[in-house]
Amino acid sequence: MKKSIKLIALFVLFQLSILSISAQDKAQQIEQLLGKYNEYGQFNGSALVAENGKVIFKKGFGSANMEWDIPNQSDTKFRLGSISKQFTALLIVKLAEEGKIKLDAPISTYLPDYPKENGAKITTHQLLTHTSGIPNYTNAPDFFKDKARNPYTPEAFVKTFSSLPLDFTPGEKFNYSNSGYFLLGYIIEKVTGKTYEQYLQEVIFTPLKMVNSGYDHSDVILKNRAAGYERKGKLISNASYIDMSLPYAAGSLYSTVEDLYLWDQALYTNKLLSAKSMESLFKPYISVGKAAYGYGWFTEEVDNGDKGKLRRIGHGGGINGFNTIITRYPADKNLIVLLNNTGGTVLGEMNDAICAILYNNPFAQPKRSLAFELLETFTSKGTKAGVESYNKLKNDPTYNIKENDMNRVGYQLLQDGKKKEAIEVFKINVTTFPKSGNAYDSLGEAYLADGDKKLAIANYTKSVELDPSNEGGKKALADLLKK
Repeated sequence: MKKSIKLIALFVLFQLSILSISAQDKAQQIEQLLGKYNEYGQFNGSALVAENGKVIFKKGFGSANMEWDIPNQSDTKFRLGSISKQFTALLIVKLAEEGKIKLDAPISTYLPDYPKENGAKITTHQLLTHTSGIPNYTNAPDFFKDKARNPYTPEAFVKTFSSLPLDFTPGEKFNYSNSGYFLLGYIIEKVTGKTYEQYLQEVIFTPLKMVNSGYDHSDVILKNRAAGYERKGKLISNASYIDMSLPYAAGSLYSTVEDLYLWDQALYTNKLLSAKSMESLFKPYISVGKAAYGYGWFTEEVDNGDKGKLRRIGHGGGINGFNTIITRYPADKNLIVLLNNTGGTVLGEMNDAICAILYNNPFAQPKRSLAFELLETFTSKGTKAGVESYNKLKNDPTYNIKENDMNRVGYQLLQDGKKKEAIEVFKINVTTFPKSGNAYDSLGEAYLADGDKKLAIANYTKSVELDPSNEGGKKALADLLKK
């Protein structure tokens, strides 16, 4: 009998050692992967990966502060951008669970000062799922130029968009809107009598001991806060200022990868909400391409190699100088958190590679961004040299043409007044990604800026054809056809 117990114990120890070696091997692969992305200028931030609910990797890459050469670490605080929405969503569902609001009631019930014409048609549920039809305030042409640097109270800022006509009938379709989540924060304040920040701290951060998370304020001295930067090809500059009263409940939080792990783990429990309420956060309420949107989360079924499908729940974020992503694989309690402080980058691509490592699937190795090379050439040497550089490097296996990178480069050139150069970059993008409505939309915008109405119409038309949900493209096209 004793011998059999010893054998069982040895077998268990052997199995644990295999698991340990496997986790260690995966951690090593993840470190090598992210190290390459860092080397190629595509990741400067902190990462955490958990498998079966246990952290197997956490590390910082690059600098939290480039002026002082302060490195990013696992406790570095980053602005989250739209990852903030999942916290706002939970607070709203908490109020609903307590009977203090009804998700299907008109928002004018809780915001009596909101114009009744629209407030009586829109529900809190529609704000949560981006189906309200309220125009997205960050898409307004004057937002970053005229408003983003100025402080507003929630009440005052709501008035800047509350009387605008709706983009569509509430509940009809999905259209991502920061305005909806801003209003959710305002509803929280009206219903609780507390500030959004106070209620957030009381309901989520304090109970979960998320001591390195909070509502960001530019004037507060915050230990271990990462500075935000923007990458323009190979050049890096300080990010432009945004007053944090404006992202508000749609995007003003900061956190660390370690605190987001605490958040992830709490979502498997009933510490914050009942099981039924927690489940409501992740329901697929409205289709968004291949994915669906819940309350503050995207959810979808993704390929898992020869193992079938895998449920993925996640959300990304972007705010001046920062790009973030959190992805959960609830069937295995796996988690990937990537927080970056050099503006927009390929976090989705990195996330997919890390997921492949976790599930023992093949994945593409990082490559240098051709867009970074092209920006430098187009900027310093002009259109002809830029096109020649593209033709020379496009078949080089060490480079990769990434749609979002090319799009950013095109807009950077457009912003710098280099319209012809921007057009060439956008043309490369539509050639490389002929099924992307966004690529054609950008080319249409560049032609419009250059005064070529005919080609602007042609490209906006193609964009809307490829992406019928492109409301901005439809509006631009309608305006052009009126003239």
